[in-house]
Amino acid sequence: MAPSKDLHEANRRSWNEATPAHNSHKGDQARALREGHCTLFPEERELVGDVRGQSLVHLLCNSGQDTLSFAAKGARVTGVDISDEAVAFARSLSEASGLPGTFVRQDVYDWLAAASAEGTRYDVAFSSYGAMCWLSDLGAWARGLAGVLAPGGRFVVVDFHPLALTLDEQWRLHYPYGGGVHVETAGVTDYVAQAQDALVPWGFKEGVKDFRNPHPDHTFQWGLGEIITALLSAGLRLEALREYPYANGARLFPRMRETEGRRMWPPEELPTIPLMFGLVVIKPA
Repeated sequence: MAPSKDLHEANRRSWNEATPAHNSHKGDQARALREGHCTLFPEERELVGDVRGQSLVHLLCNSGQDTLSFAAKGARVTGVDISDEAVAFARSLSEASGLPGTFVRQDVYDWLAAASAEGTRYDVAFSSYGAMCWLSDLGAWARGLAGVLAPGGRFVVVDFHPLALTLDEQWRLHYPYGGGVHVETAGVTDYVAQAQDALVPWGFKEGVKDFRNPHPDHTFQWGLGEIITALLSAGLRLEALREYPYANGARLFPRMRETEGRRMWPPEELPTIPLMFGLVVIKPA
């Protein structure tokens, strides 16, 4: 097994540990979806556009809430994630909410290779919020994306900006920018508990307290130029690139200020920096 595969498996264990804690705070998610709550923020809805009648694959889909929000908007959805716990929850959420979706437990690289070889094609591929940092090989990922998009299909990602991922909890430069540098940390945290209503607008629940993950996680530092270059090198065409000076729903650092729309900003005394980016690429027809 290649070293990156070993790290992916370690991440699977870390996510399996954290996912039940995350969902313990979200209450009756099936009811929330049935009542019309959408977990997608305006930025990804704008960039993805109208999905009615389209096939959509959500890569690194976590527990399926965003995937099923696309289903509620009329897409035929497939979600792919490495975590057993996340996929099991997504399947049960689909059944309980009445929103149809197919969920696959597989390493995203293995799934992309298999789906491309089988000729499976999608109108839309999507990833968001903490997806890019789990990718150990941008070139293989981008080629896999190009392989599963139908001609004219689009890939959309809204994620935390690579610059934000260089900072420590005191807003100081700490991690390298880009280069695919491997960073090991203490494990996937309970970021839902940290965000509270900003991620659970239908009603945050206390759930699991003082979560500690016994399994470390492994992320990779990619620069925005490296991400775009990988996608262009795979034959995709850049359609849109956005940078946002806030983070949706995520208290990435202490002392973040929350404003309307559950947007999190740096403390007032700090300069404005990009905390998120949005990207759309198209597979030429």
